[in-house]
Order: sequence, then C-alpha cells, then structure tokens
Amino acid sequence: MISYLLILGEREAVAWVLRESRMAFPSRSRSEVAKLKIGDDLFILTTRGCWHNPARDRTRIIGHAKVATSVVTYDEPVTIAGRVFTRGCELSIKTLTPYLTGIELVPLVPQLDAFPDKRSGAWFIRLRRPLLEISDDDAQLLRHELRNVCRDAATVIPEYLAAIRPVHAISRRK
Repeated sequence: MISYLLILGEREAVAWVLRESRMAFPSRSRSEVAKLKIGDDLFILTTRGCWHNPARDRTRIIGHAKVATSVVTYDEPVTIAGRVFTRGCELSIKTLTPYLTGIELVPLVPQLDAFPDKRSGAWFIRLRRPLLEISDDDAQLLRHELRNVCRDAATVIPEYLAAIRPVHAISRRK
C-alpha cells in the first residue's frame, strides 16, 4: 500500500469528489496516477486557493480516503470547473474534517519527507499535481494529526455539499 496526498485546488472539484466518491485525472500522463492501486491511502488536501479566499484559507489536510477501483479511462470525459478529465477511479472516503477546517500543512512541512526543500514557500511547488506520494512516516504523522479532528465522512459530506457554491462564469459585455 502506498500513501498519497490527493491535491484539490478548486472547491467545485471538492464537491464533485465528495458527491461522486471518485477522483478524476486529466489526460496528461503522470507516473503517480499510473501507479495508483486499490487500497492505497489518500490524504485529501485542499490548497489555499481552493475556496477562492487565499487571504483567509490555508492549505489543509481535510480527510482520508482509500482507492476503491483501478484508474480507468472514461467513455466520456468529465468537466469540472471548466477543466476536462479523461480518467479516474472510485474512492472510499473514510473521514473528513468539518467544512473549512482541517490540519494546516505549513506547520507540518518541516516534519514531512514529502517536502525535502524546507525553505519558506519552496515546498508549495510539489502541490502542483493531483497526487503526491508520501512516506510511511508522513502517512503515520497525518493519521495522528487527523485522529482528533475528523468525523465519519458520511456525516460531514452533506455539510460540504450544502456550503460549496459553483463558480459562476463572468459574463462579458459585447
């Protein structure tokens, strides 16, 4: 079993993942997506810009899931927040923190193997992908940190879905 950060940078993507219990990936070939196997651990991470208020929000670990199926190519691509995704897998979402909460990542960076460059802000570049493989030690630390703040996902998903509003396209004058 391998553990990963499942990186979500858009609130509409968070809603889709929670509503569908699936993760979608773009067509671009990524080795970590190809390696994903049933039973792998996913620590759900939302970036600071995910909720469209980076002055208020922080990059946080908000939950834990397991990969439930192999990654497959979709018959029809899925569009989420204007981006097209051509493949994906089903998830078993185990736990979530309440909406707009979670474990802040920045204070944990010095302890995490996944971020070898500990300089301020340098670690963030590693989050520009859908998945980031993490060590067993990192996974253990995240499990420990989430233990007291997570709830059963089924009880928290409705809270997320009720609160997440779609991003409306800005209409342009002609």
